[in-house]
Amino acid sequence: MVQKPKSAFAVACANVALIKYWGKRNGMINLPAVGSISLTLEALKTRTRVTFDPELEADNLIINNHQATDHQQQRIAQFLNIIREKSGTHLFAKIISENNFPTAAGLASSASGFAALAMAAASALKLNLSKEALSGLSRLGSGSAARSIYGGIVEMQKGHDSSGKEDFAVQLAPPEYWDLRVLVLVTSKEEKKTGSTNAMNISAKTSPYYTSWVASSAVDLDEMRDAIRKKDFEKLGDLTEFSTLKMHALTLSSKPPVIYWNSRTLELIEQTRELRFGGVPVYFTIDAGPQVKLITLPEHMKTLSQHFGSIPWIEKLLETKLGPDALLIGENH
Repeated sequence: MVQKPKSAFAVACANVALIKYWGKRNGMINLPAVGSISLTLEALKTRTRVTFDPELEADNLIINNHQATDHQQQRIAQFLNIIREKSGTHLFAKIISENNFPTAAGLASSASGFAALAMAAASALKLNLSKEALSGLSRLGSGSAARSIYGGIVEMQKGHDSSGKEDFAVQLAPPEYWDLRVLVLVTSKEEKKTGSTNAMNISAKTSPYYTSWVASSAVDLDEMRDAIRKKDFEKLGDLTEFSTLKMHALTLSSKPPVIYWNSRTLELIEQTRELRFGGVPVYFTIDAGPQVKLITLPEHMKTLSQHFGSIPWIEKLLETKLGPDALLIGENH
């Protein structure tokens, strides 16, 4: 009997961490050294179709209408091997993936990308996984992808053993719980020179602050959960900036140093602080890249958009509210 292609299509949103994930206690299966809390962003989406086809002789990844690099192909093939093993198939897949925001530039494209890929591939092969299992599966592709399975406000849990069975994300609150807004300021669309995994390894091995980073993470998580419960925006913002600066202190103090910021990043940090001191409630967060994300309340978004929209060197400005869970759009087995 001739096998037919098995296909599915999924959409997942990127996320931005409030309490940062940086460091792995097991890099082979992406077990985080610390927990993290993030916001899922509605406006930053990855759309991915996966088709397992008996006619294919190798996996083939196309991103934004371009053939993926050898490194990207290898990474995807390794991830799909895990799913193939779970499903008992040997079929190769064609993956067509599109991001509506810059890729590999510090905007969590790997998070939304692997979340969408995990959901689509598992569906195509009829694995029927729970959200919890999909989150754990996504983690194997990218640590932050575990959070993009869920919408709203999400926590990635750090497990206590080496199996990874406890290392998955949970939703702390759905998107409608708190109407937070995020303004993404893109300072450069270039791919970052040092990937997050490599930088985390360098920090863990060489930063004199790494042990303190891990030891202090539980307190940060507790305080952020409390801020979310109380909808205390000032506390949420203060904790977010504190975690951001701690994370980048690790990268800067590594040998060799990993510097993700550019001069525009620093300028936007200063302007954000000046706006806040002037009465506008806004806080910054920055992941492994030069882009600045501003967190605010809906009534202040227009003021911020007008202010930063007038800066000519900002390459792209994205307004977003909190986004939904990753979603399976269609199946065609």
